[in-house]
Amino acid sequence: MGAQLRVYKRRIRAVTATKKITKAMEMIAASRIVKAQRKVAASMPYATELTRAVTAVATGSNTKHALTTEAEAPTRAAILLITSDRGLAGGYSSNAIKQAERLTERLRGEGKEVDAYIVGRKGVAYYGFRERKVTESWTGFTDSPAYADAKRVAAPLIEAIQTETAEGNGGVDELHIVYTEFVSMMTQNPVDNRMLPLSLDQAEEESGAKGEILPLFDFEPSAEDVLDALLPRYVESRIYNALLQSAASEHAARRRAMKSATDNAGDLIKSLSRLANAARQAEITQEISEIVGGASAMADATAGSDK
Repeated sequence: MGAQLRVYKRRIRAVTATKKITKAMEMIAASRIVKAQRKVAASMPYATELTRAVTAVATGSNTKHALTTEAEAPTRAAILLITSDRGLAGGYSSNAIKQAERLTERLRGEGKEVDAYIVGRKGVAYYGFRERKVTESWTGFTDSPAYADAKRVAAPLIEAIQTETAEGNGGVDELHIVYTEFVSMMTQNPVDNRMLPLSLDQAEEESGAKGEILPLFDFEPSAEDVLDALLPRYVESRIYNALLQSAASEHAARRRAMKSATDNAGDLIKSLSRLANAARQAEITQEISEIVGGASAMADATAGSDK
């Protein structure tokens, strides 16, 4: 019985140490959520005004450009999938991957080939394990992305959308992005959006200008040059906002997962403590029974010798 009690005590110490780790990770994730939320809020005005500028150019000119003009028969699309570099975040990465899988099936059902661009080690590992081709990948910054990271991710995507698909040089007709939208501390939704080409209704909805009468503009040197200048900034701002929302969602998911792990560790400690107490009580009862039995045997032996 003493060996069983030692086993329970050893398990209690191990679970207590795990509980301290998960509690610390929960507190760290909670502190990082606030910073990530502030970055998301700070990035929104720039993204909104940039989309308004694109909407103004699109409505004020008839220029055909990759930013606003859809291909007559699109044959190739690119998907940017944003996952995490680290685990212990519940279903955060797997939910985004499932959303990307559904989008890929839909695009292939429309007869389009799909190029995968992956952010985060979890997404890279998923595609690598299944031996799927990844056009380009980036890792190491998902929990705290900077604008420079967004520019680095956007560069090959911009090049792909500007390249003719007929040339067979990696060009695409559409750009899609899959990320996790931060709604609240308890709700994070995986979403997929088409970045390019940008439809007029989509642009008005993103900029908050739906139904609003936009002013007339003169474009110098030309509307096409203005769109050329806006294209990289628009893609970079969209990707940056998606990275920030994904980072906030990752921290929220990790906080929730670590809180659940901490609570489960506490419940397990209580259960093991009850078992340890029962084992100790059984050990004490057995020792008392042995003492009483030994005393009784000695008393019987003494009584026999007196006769």
